Formats: sequence, C-alpha cells, structure tokens
Amino acid sequence: MINKDLILDTVKLLRNAERIIAFTGSGVSAESGIPTFRGKDGLWRQFRAQDLATPQAFADNPRLVWEWYDWRRQIISEKKPNPGHQALAEWSKMFPSVHIITQNIDGFHQKAGSEDIHELHGNIWKLRCTEQGTIREDHTVPLKETPPRCPKCGALMRPHVVWFGEALDMDVLNQAVSLSSKADVMFVVGTSALVYPAASIPFTALESGVKVIEINPESTPLTSNADISIRGKAGDVLPKITKKFQRKPNRSEEKEK
Repeated sequence: MINKDLILDTVKLLRNAERIIAFTGSGVSAESGIPTFRGKDGLWRQFRAQDLATPQAFADNPRLVWEWYDWRRQIISEKKPNPGHQALAEWSKMFPSVHIITQNIDGFHQKAGSEDIHELHGNIWKLRCTEQGTIREDHTVPLKETPPRCPKCGALMRPHVVWFGEALDMDVLNQAVSLSSKADVMFVVGTSALVYPAASIPFTALESGVKVIEINPESTPLTSNADISIRGKAGDVLPKITKKFQRKPNRSEEKEK
C-alpha cells in the first residue's frame, strides 16, 4: 500500500517548487507492457539483448540486428503511455519548468505529451546514417527495408540508440547533469539506480541541494540517500501526487508549509 504521509510530504515540497526534473527508467515503460528484453524473458530467437545491442553485432550481421529492432518497434507500437507518463505530461501545465531525463528509448514521454525530454540512451524511432551521422525519425512498422539505408547517400542506417560498449552522448549527459543540479525537486522513477553513468545523476542533484524523491516498487542504492522514497509503481504514485497537488491545501497543510 502506498504511504499517504509520504505523498503529502511530497506535495508540500512541490508547493514551493518551480523547476522539476523527472528521471525515469525502464520500470515506467514496463507498466505499459514493454518487456525489458533482458534475462530469460528477453530471448528472441535464442539471442540475448547483450549479444545483439552491440557495435560488433551490427558490423557482423546488420540484418539480424535490424530484424530484432524491427520486432521491438512493432511491440512498442501496439502499446500506450500509462498513467505515470500521463501524469508527468500534465505537470508541464502545473509548473514553470519540467524536464524529463529518461533512460528509455520507446518515445512514450513524447507520446503522452511531455516536451522537454532528454533521452540518455537514444530513441528507437530514430535512425542514424553510419556514414554521415544524420538522424531521421521513422515510425513505419514494419520497416520497408531491412536493413534500412540512408535516403541521401545509400549507407546503412543504424538504430539511434546507445549500445553496450558505447558511451553516452556527452552533450545530452552534460545537459542532464546541469539541469538536475539546478532543479528544486527531482523525481527518480522506475529506475534501479545501477546503470552508470546515468545512475550518478540523482547523486549529483543531491550534492547540489536538490530534493530527491524516489518512486520505485523496490529499494535501490539511492533509497537511503533520497529525501523521500515511496514504494510503488509510477502509474499508481504519480497520479496520486498530481491529484493531491491540484486540491487546495487544508489549514493543517498550510500551517506546515
């Protein structure tokens, strides 16, 4: 059961906040029915994600890698943003500044209506030319050509995502760190806080004096450091926070502000 007192404590922090950061992980997308593609439930033709999402795999067999991503794109296309995504999108109307920093590549934050989104691991709906580095967005499912080729130069296109063994885009990472250090409140939602360097972002925010609120069904390495840690799913907790915030505070809440 979700702790109601922690919801109230969170709302009290938000009443004096203007700059909000939501740092989201795979747990948010899992609530929409998106599989993680890892472990025993992540097998595809007996291949593991760790064996397909690598530069070497793409160099060895680009068609196989693209067949896997095409399959994933089709699964994602059949799913919808959940109440957690929708609540975060609604916050953009409630606060002067709301930025989403996400480890997810499914594009559900955009689909839900959020605007200021920083994708640490890229986006499965974007394709990048292996020769020129140009990026284009393509929501066609299934893909018309596998593997797809650049319409300008004919070179192979690759998924615009960060593969195992690749570094994050430093421009995106640095912007995420900068925004996080200047926020009033950061929500860390549905992430294990284990994958670095992304997992360092909430700790950087804490060092800058930002109030950090964790929302996750299980404890993580961040839990003991967070100002507030709420056990629960994003799709359950975030709408409750939204509803409570939108309600006019009663006298007891006003006194405690």
